[in-house]
Amino acid sequence: MKPITELHETESWIFDLDNTLYSVSTGLMAEVSTRMTAFVADLLRLKPERALVEQKRMFREHGTTLRGLMNDYGVDPTEFMDYVHSVDYGLVGENPRLARALDALPGQKIVYTNASVAHATAVLERLGVAHAFAGIFDVAAADYVPKPHPSSYTTLAERHGIDPSRAVMVEDLAHNLEPAAAMGMTTLWVHTDGPADAYWADPGDDDDHVHHRTDDLVGWLEEVAAQGGD
Repeated sequence: MKPITELHETESWIFDLDNTLYSVSTGLMAEVSTRMTAFVADLLRLKPERALVEQKRMFREHGTTLRGLMNDYGVDPTEFMDYVHSVDYGLVGENPRLARALDALPGQKIVYTNASVAHATAVLERLGVAHAFAGIFDVAAADYVPKPHPSSYTTLAERHGIDPSRAVMVEDLAHNLEPAAAMGMTTLWVHTDGPADAYWADPGDDDDHVHHRTDDLVGWLEEVAAQGGD
């Protein structure tokens, strides 16, 4: 693991999107999650509380609700994505400080998301940081194999010419950092005040796949950039 004093030499920065580049307090992902539950309820003709149980099962077993719906029920991924991302992106505000921190980082910046390019683009534009990213690697680019399946990370690295030994991956779900660390990436877990039942969110104290931790992503990135200016 590289100490923070050496991270200014990083060639590739890989950022999760939802509840990582913007705060969980916006409520955007809560709105998306509510629409996921509604989709499951309508598809399976379940009451909302039963649909939520099924949604969580699919998330645990398949990595995303979408993958579970595809594997277990043959759902068209485009139909699902269009439905769940019909949300109010106005909940996300511009973040000039994040934009400056990203601009100060060396190397390419990539968004790696289990959502869609359209969703990621909308969020990045609202944040005012779309210009900072060289690409968006979404679940469709991974042939709908989501994080944390290792093959998705391999495809990401191949598609964007990423040398794992010179890459940092940033995530709010600690479990999604395991394959990255196994490939040789340095990892950063971003602590959020998400729902108490969020799967894979919090790492244990001895989880060696989590190299760095922060509850202030922008401040952490500013510290890295400052090290490069010394």
